[in-house]
Amino acid sequence: MKVGLFIPCYIDQFYPKVAIATLKLLEKVGCEVSYPLQQTCCGQPMANSGYEHLTGGCNENFVRNFADYEYIVSPSGSCTLHIKHHLHSANEEAATGIRSRVYELTEFLTDVMHVSALNATFPYKVGLHQSCHGQRGLGLAQMSELVAPPFSKPVQLLNLVNGLELVQLDRRDECCGFGGTFCVTEEAVSVKMGKDRVADHLRHGVNYITGVDVSCLMHMEGILKRANSAVQVKHIAEILTATL
Repeated sequence: MKVGLFIPCYIDQFYPKVAIATLKLLEKVGCEVSYPLQQTCCGQPMANSGYEHLTGGCNENFVRNFADYEYIVSPSGSCTLHIKHHLHSANEEAATGIRSRVYELTEFLTDVMHVSALNATFPYKVGLHQSCHGQRGLGLAQMSELVAPPFSKPVQLLNLVNGLELVQLDRRDECCGFGGTFCVTEEAVSVKMGKDRVADHLRHGVNYITGVDVSCLMHMEGILKRANSAVQVKHIAEILTATL
């Protein structure tokens, strides 16, 4: 299976270990993975700020880099959702094809690869943050406000990790407050929401907070570090590839 690895710019710049873990995980489940070297920002920050009309260069570059791949996989729910819903191009046929073939990592592992076993060990108490774009946009997990059977693709994968204790939070799908450029334009509200989200994890004695969006984890990591907390954050790819 030929997979194009889409690494968002903030992961490339600040969390390269997440990109490496994603590559290892995809290869571990049998994918042939390539990383197009000319890829750059998907355009989401501009679009979220009301400037989607300025994302044309990002769109055309994305199409040039990923049009030929059978699947495009990314360790970021928000960037994946942006491409899936907003990618357009002068070559609209290619853009349409990409929108149908782009997957967030856990979505790809459960829905396409049907992963049922992982040789991973992570003997810690872990809290899962269900990011809004992944949960409500991509449908990675059921929303608690709906009267419907629960499911969670990230939880399905975390349950395959030896020694991992997944805690049950009081408000399992509450927003962390990051919201992309929202954390800049509404800093005080964003921080208060992040503190509330972190507090739920701390009440349950977690050692780590994980999730499918590094942006949300980065927001909560900043709050934890400013409080001198021993709790750490790890992207789900790092946990699914962890060994003793």
